[in-house]
Parts: sequence; C-alpha cells; structure tokens
Amino acid sequence: MSDRPLVLMAVHAHPDDEATSTGGVLARYAAEGIRTVLVTCTDGGCGDGPGGVKPGDPGHDPAAVAEMRRAELAASCEVLKISDLETLDYADSGMVGWPSNDAPGSFWQTPVADGAARLAELMRHYRPDVVVTYDENGFYGHPDHIQAHRITMAALETIELTPKVYWTTAPRSMMQRFGETLRELGEDMPEPDPEEAAALAEIGLPDEEITTWVDTVAFSGQKFDALAAHASQGENIFFLKMGKEKFAELMGMETFVRVKDTTGAPVPENDLFAGLR
Repeated sequence: MSDRPLVLMAVHAHPDDEATSTGGVLARYAAEGIRTVLVTCTDGGCGDGPGGVKPGDPGHDPAAVAEMRRAELAASCEVLKISDLETLDYADSGMVGWPSNDAPGSFWQTPVADGAARLAELMRHYRPDVVVTYDENGFYGHPDHIQAHRITMAALETIELTPKVYWTTAPRSMMQRFGETLRELGEDMPEPDPEEAAALAEIGLPDEEITTWVDTVAFSGQKFDALAAHASQGENIFFLKMGKEKFAELMGMETFVRVKDTTGAPVPENDLFAGLR
C-alpha cells in the first residue's frame, strides 16, 4: 500500500458552490486525513455586490465583487479544512440568458478543450482518487455549472488516471422538504407558478436512482459556517436563517451519482472512497 494519502478533487463553478453541495464531504474527508482539492472555475463576479446590489444595477462592480468573493472563498476553505485551493479565474457567466453569457473571456464562452487542458494539468499534479462535479445539466441549468461538468469530463478523457467519478445530486424527497422549509422561513414567499413548480420538481433524482449517500451530519456545523463565510450572497441567506439544528437535519446527508468506477464497490454505497481503502 502506498503511503500517499487518498485525494478528493471537487470541481465547482463559483465561490460558495463548494459549501452548498459538498461542504460536508470536504470537511468529513479532510478530518479523515484525505487530501481535499477544490478547483473553483470562475471568479464569481456576477454575484451580489455589497448591500445586495445585483449585476447590471448601478454600483455593481464585477471586479470588486470577484475580489470580495475570493476572500470569502479563502475563509470557507479554512472552515472546511480544504488542503488545496486552485482557482481557474474565468469570468463568471451569470445566469441563463444574461448578457454576460456572451462576454468574451466568460467561462461559458471558453472552448471546452482549453478549460479541460488546464484542469487535466491539475489532475496530473494532484492525482485524485475521487473526482466530484455536476451532472450534464449543471444540477439546475446554470451555464457555469454545465461548463464545469464539460471540462471535468473532457479532462478525465485525456489523463491516464482512473478515479471514481461522481456527480452531485439531491434526492427528490429532500427537495420537497427543502421547499416546505423555505415556505416556513419566508411567510411572504409566493407559491411558484405551475411551470416553475414543474421545473423545480425535476431537480435532483428519485431516491432510488442515487448511488451514494454520505452521512455528514457531524460536519454540518462546519458546512453551515462555510456558507456563512459567503454571506454576501443573497441566495445563501435562507440557509443561514434555518439555524444550525434545522440545517443539520436538512443538509446533513450529501448525495451523489457514481458515473465512473474501477473498484467494483457495490451500490448503494455510503462512502465516496468505498473500494479504495
């Protein structure tokens, strides 16, 4: 057996994505002595500015937002005890249909082969045993999440390594509980219109299609604090409003679909490193 520690690499689109869907596994595996490598593809410049100012509004400065979010990302990595942070620093492409999707230099406009070549170089350097990213729809259709998926899968095709590969997901049962909690927290939240509700119902997977359920309840406090480090971003506020106890209950299990494997470990599994140790 090699003395080299096992390595987890998570490829995410923006500063704060690491905390939302993988904060628990990053903290858990770091505590187990596994080397945790986070690759953040964009600078987050299309996020909220100070005081919640939105992109396109007067006073929104993408460069200043990116700088603020880089500091928040460093704080989140500290909380989660992430071993190594790599930032590709592509310009944030913004949500679907935003003009920033078409901006030269945005992640969405970057040729997949170019992003994949940079990521493959990092994979050769860190030699991950497990790689985690999004599915082909970027979990909910965000252009930068889709692009992170594309460059990850393309990079894996060009390297000699054969890590286990996972896509993040959420069980539909949890998404339903999540929606109920949101309504409890925001009494004035309107019911989504039927089209929106149908789209939301398609996010995640039926429970029986999920291959990997990792219990991270013991690390949900760290995950909460990592999200709190990104408190400038309005979409994180409802997580923080829950308080740590409710957060642990709702966010203490992280779920994945295993898409590449050479270990033969049976599924469903409760460990991304099943078959590797």
